[in-house]
Amino acid sequence: MASNTALRSAANLVRSSQSFITKSSSGSRSFHSTGIKRGGHHEPEYMHAKHMYNLDKISNRGLKMSLAVFTGFSIGVAVPVYAVIFQQKKTASG
Repeated sequence: MASNTALRSAANLVRSSQSFITKSSSGSRSFHSTGIKRGGHHEPEYMHAKHMYNLDKISNRGLKMSLAVFTGFSIGVAVPVYAVIFQQKKTASG
């Protein structure tokens, strides 16, 4: 969803820059900036937000949560260990 919005805003930016180029080539110079759209959130993007993090209703909650904690812990240990081993190999060979 976010990438779709980003593509739309990039397309609008290209369109506005093309119109800026055609206007400036006619002799008049100006600077145009689009304003930031602010306001409420649209319902379809946030329709399930109330129930998104309802951990009590997850099926196999014990298995999924323990797997998530184990995965996070493993990444948190493995990345620094790999970084130290890589750095030591790099300094030993150089």
